[in-house]
Amino acid sequence: MAERRFLTLADVGEVLNISSSQTYALVRSGELPAIQVGGRGQWRVETRVLEEYIAQAYERTASALRAESEVPQVR
Repeated sequence: MAERRFLTLADVGEVLNISSSQTYALVRSGELPAIQVGGRGQWRVETRVLEEYIAQAYERTASALRAESEVPQVR
């Protein structure tokens, strides 16, 4: 079976292990790009976009940890 191109916000929340309100907030803020489809404006996130978001989150976390480790410890 082929991989689905688009995921619902519930699917995204399940992948990221976050609540539906957290998922919706990511989309509404623009942090996680999504589209609205259909007459009821249902949100969908492209699988590729979600994977890119996850990869960028790893990069941001690694950068923050590197920066944190470069700060001299005050004693």
